[in-house]
Amino acid sequence: MSDLNDPRVFFAAERTLLAWSRTALALIAFGFVVERSGLLLAVVSHVADAQRVASLWIGLAFALLGSWVSVYSTLQFRRVLKTLKPVEIPDGYRTTPGVAVNLVIAVLGAALAFYFLSGA
Repeated sequence: MSDLNDPRVFFAAERTLLAWSRTALALIAFGFVVERSGLLLAVVSHVADAQRVASLWIGLAFALLGSWVSVYSTLQFRRVLKTLKPVEIPDGYRTTPGVAVNLVIAVLGAALAFYFLSGA
């Protein structure tokens, strides 16, 4: 990928991965807010079931989108890592924590989506 032989290339890729992690978390959180706001409206103002169902599916879509973003950005980061030379990754620096965090975000986002479907 690079002929710079500079660790800053790796750190830039890692910063990009972490930016996508924040995006995934924001999408999942927004999905939670949308889904729960439909529940709140149903309790407070007796909104129609169609509105409640719509908020469920929109919230579910955002949670699943956040999970997908997390998985996809992890795969993209792993592809970039394969192109880097050993000199571009500092000695003793672990490349797996960012990947692990992203995969946990994906699993938790999917679990939240299934929780929405369970009707709890």
